[in-house]
Amino acid sequence: MKGKTGFSFRARVRSFGYAWQGIKTLVVNEHNARIHLFATICVVGVGLLLKLSTLEWAVVALCIGGVFMAEALNSAVEALCDKVSPDYDPLIGKAKDLAAGAVLLFVCGAAVAGLCVFVPKLLALL
Repeated sequence: MKGKTGFSFRARVRSFGYAWQGIKTLVVNEHNARIHLFATICVVGVGLLLKLSTLEWAVVALCIGGVFMAEALNSAVEALCDKVSPDYDPLIGKAKDLAAGAVLLFVCGAAVAGLCVFVPKLLALL
């Protein structure tokens, strides 16, 4: 069954524009996202030097994408919470802490995955 308005290629292109604006906002306005971007550049550079396999690149790419996704969701939760409740509220604080914790959990998992990919290659150079 077709939706009310049907498929609109123009609307799809516009939605990608909004998504790119969100990514730009994330990198420009969020300090932690810039730290993740710096780490990403370093990881990709070392990966190119170590000639990662296709599977290793897949793991690295999923980790990088996941960290940025978690950071973006955390930033969205924080912005929404600040709009809804500019004053301190313990439940808003809990929501923000949980969102920040989610980023930390993913970053820890990505770090472990990165160690699994990079340490054997670095040890092989010794």
